[in-house]
Amino acid sequence: MSSVNQYVVFKLNDESYGIPINYVETIEKLIEITRVPNAPYYIRGVINLRGEVIPVVDLNKRFELEPINISDETRIIVLSFDEINVGILVDSCSEVVTLDSSKIDQAYDLITSFEDDYIQGISTLNERMIIIVDIPKLLKSNINE
Repeated sequence: MSSVNQYVVFKLNDESYGIPINYVETIEKLIEITRVPNAPYYIRGVINLRGEVIPVVDLNKRFELEPINISDETRIIVLSFDEINVGILVDSCSEVVTLDSSKIDQAYDLITSFEDDYIQGISTLNERMIIIVDIPKLLKSNINE
């Protein structure tokens, strides 16, 4: 028996990534990010979102991709996990899609060199590949560092 789940799709360097919608609190246009001294290289800084201070992870840096090109399409996706809110900075955020979990190929054998294995799987939708990000692994690693 397969289950169907919704994913928020975003772009990093023209590649499509998906995160389960149940982790997404809000999607915000880029606002001022305040740098934090001695933060890990992939922490862009913090934002003040409606009175709450939220750290922002630059996913391009975290995934060791080319630096993000800030534009009108740049977004901060605020995620909630274990009662902690964290923002992720992405090139753009385009849509919500529904994917059958049986159609998501496990990436463990495909991506063995990817640091800390933040990829849950890969799916296709209308000839487009969507890389599914493992949010618990990503956020636990950011919280613990």
